[in-house]
Amino acid sequence: MPLNPPSIRAILLRAPVIPVLTVTEFAQAVPLARALLAGGLPVLEVTLRSPVAVAAIEAMRAEVPDAIVGAGTVLDEAQLAAAVRAGSQFIVSPGFSAPLCAAAAAQGVAMLPGVATASELMAALAAGIDTLKFFPAAQAGGAAMLRAFAAPFPGVRFCPTGGIDLEQAPAYLRLRNVLCVGMSSIAPAALLAAGDYAAVTALARQAAALRDVVAARAGAPRKS
Repeated sequence: MPLNPPSIRAILLRAPVIPVLTVTEFAQAVPLARALLAGGLPVLEVTLRSPVAVAAIEAMRAEVPDAIVGAGTVLDEAQLAAAVRAGSQFIVSPGFSAPLCAAAAAQGVAMLPGVATASELMAALAAGIDTLKFFPAAQAGGAAMLRAFAAPFPGVRFCPTGGIDLEQAPAYLRLRNVLCVGMSSIAPAALLAAGDYAAVTALARQAAALRDVVAARAGAPRKS
């Protein structure tokens, strides 16, 4: 039985871009989530890289119920438990850990572990996991590496993250084994510090428009 709950692919397919967020001030959490949702990005990854991250997840879940909020940079079972208690709807890890994936499955929360090599990918497949974060994408070979993975691993799907911006994202989204991309540049620290959430919404709209790249890949009609 796969350790990934079936919901992980459904979550990743909700938008072409998942904002990867580092919230350093608690007051930023709710307006940031609202700004991204208004721009068409409903799936948000809040990295556990600041002391307020868990509280930010809890606030986003309570105040922005239409958003799907997950925890990123989850490294161990203690962080996993804290993220789940805060209401995280999915968990993202930078690497692959079979015990951590098993703990997520036991908690009933969707898990997206990271891989960077074929060996790590094979270890994930041996654990029944076929939906993965490719990280750090730019440093690990970028779109060319994912294209190379397609033939030997035809059933695997990826969310590449790391060093991807709006200009580079289409090269990934044109690949059939890519569901979406993770992107931190949608919510730059300078805009958050300035409280310019309108600018964040504008960036989110540009990112959400990348759904046309996915539609063209699939041969589906473009939405106006």
